[in-house]
Amino acid sequence: MNSMIKIGLPLKLKWVSVLFSKITTTTPTHMGDAWGPKLRRRRVLFPLPLPKCSIPEAKGPDMDFINVAYSNLIHAHWDFLSQIASTLTPFRVSHVLLKTHRDHVLARQFFNWAGQQSGFIHSIETHCLMFHILTRANKFKAAEAIMRRVIAPKVGNPGPEIFQTLVNTYRLCDSTPRVFDVLFMIYAHSNKLRNARDVFCWMKSYGILPTTETCNAYCSSLLKRNRHDIVCHFYGEMLLSGISPNVYTLNMVIHAFCKTGKLQKAGDVFWRMEELGCSPNVVSMNAMIDGYCKIGLVTAALKLMREMSVKGLVPDIITYNALIHGLCKEEKVHDANKLFYEMQRMGLSPNTVTYNILINAYGDQNDIEMTLRLHEEMIQKGVQLNVVTYNALIRSLCKGGKTRKANYFLKEMTAKKFEANASTFYALIDGHCRRKNIEQAFQLYKIMVKKGFTPHAIIFKALITGLCEDGDLQVGIKTLEEMVSRALVPDAEIFYALIQGLWKSGKIKDTIKFPVELQTEV
Repeated sequence: MNSMIKIGLPLKLKWVSVLFSKITTTTPTHMGDAWGPKLRRRRVLFPLPLPKCSIPEAKGPDMDFINVAYSNLIHAHWDFLSQIASTLTPFRVSHVLLKTHRDHVLARQFFNWAGQQSGFIHSIETHCLMFHILTRANKFKAAEAIMRRVIAPKVGNPGPEIFQTLVNTYRLCDSTPRVFDVLFMIYAHSNKLRNARDVFCWMKSYGILPTTETCNAYCSSLLKRNRHDIVCHFYGEMLLSGISPNVYTLNMVIHAFCKTGKLQKAGDVFWRMEELGCSPNVVSMNAMIDGYCKIGLVTAALKLMREMSVKGLVPDIITYNALIHGLCKEEKVHDANKLFYEMQRMGLSPNTVTYNILINAYGDQNDIEMTLRLHEEMIQKGVQLNVVTYNALIRSLCKGGKTRKANYFLKEMTAKKFEANASTFYALIDGHCRRKNIEQAFQLYKIMVKKGFTPHAIIFKALITGLCEDGDLQVGIKTLEEMVSRALVPDAEIFYALIQGLWKSGKIKDTIKFPVELQTEV
């Protein structure tokens, strides 16, 4: 029977997909307001009927075994069942499960017992029957554990067969539509997002819609995988299918639109939340504020924060961090500092992210005194330092030529088991080049490469410029050759540094000795 399902299933589900695409409307009439009230809802005009019966009837020896097994099962005669265990087959187990489908405890005991018998392996059908029985009894955790065994294998894709088997056995188990909803959620929680999407489409072809909560689980898994574009599209599918979003759905959609740079659509969703029966909360506000700040609309973000109190909402640490970061990006560090003290007056304690933003900002302004003061404040208040903090401090110090102090922080971060990353090495290499400590810069470069970090063009630029200014033109040209060998393109400043160095040393004619691939750049 299983082999028969495997052969017929892919074609059937492909036919279902084609049929579904033909019997539904697919295009909203208005997309400007992020699938607003003028859309045409997508509805299945002719949902496929769920089959009444699709498991062959038991006859002869099979029927005898099933009746005997069931009789002994209800009387808990496990010793006798063990004597006939050698004749177990998935077909016989399926029929015993059907006889016990109204008693989920007894069905589960038999299912577990059968799985422990030597030489017996449960089929997709026996798993699906048990899944029906447990879901119907609202034993969702147990049902999920059963289904996870089937979807776990990484080889092949049992998804279509699982769904079709659930369809075929639906009426036999007197099941509930929730069984498909739970399957959709299991795939979403397991990060099997393509399978989840397939289940969503197949459910709709039978006129069954998932719950809003399950759709939220799917969107959440997509966001964790940075598939913001799919979240935006799926939101449209939800509305077209008639699934009502809740505030959690809308918050995720706003976040997704902001991440994909579609702030106008994010705004459309945000301003229509109350129309959709949802009141914006702090998460909604934060998503919009962060979106505004990322594209430089800090004034609009600040205005939105001030409106939070009108709606009875209180800004949190995420609100202030987004605004402080936005102001620092606009080089309005003084205004950012005002917000920094405002949040503390509001009873909010700055966290690691807050301090990292400000240390980076003051470092960009070469204000080493403020970066060190903020560092001391973090220690006094017991705020955890991380790699980003140390990198910001090291970068600030190196930019100001204080490489000795920067090296001290490098040793401190290493002692705290923080691994230096590419940003750490760049800051140190650049700082040593500025201080004409080319030898130390090269030592750091070698350590960086040895640790498996790929040097970026900006690191080569610091090294080559430093070498040329130090008069070591031969090593400078070799470093340039290595840069090109890594498929990195030198910019005009690198060539200017090399040519200037050659000119000063009276070797301007040596420019013709550049590698062939560089001569076109020169």
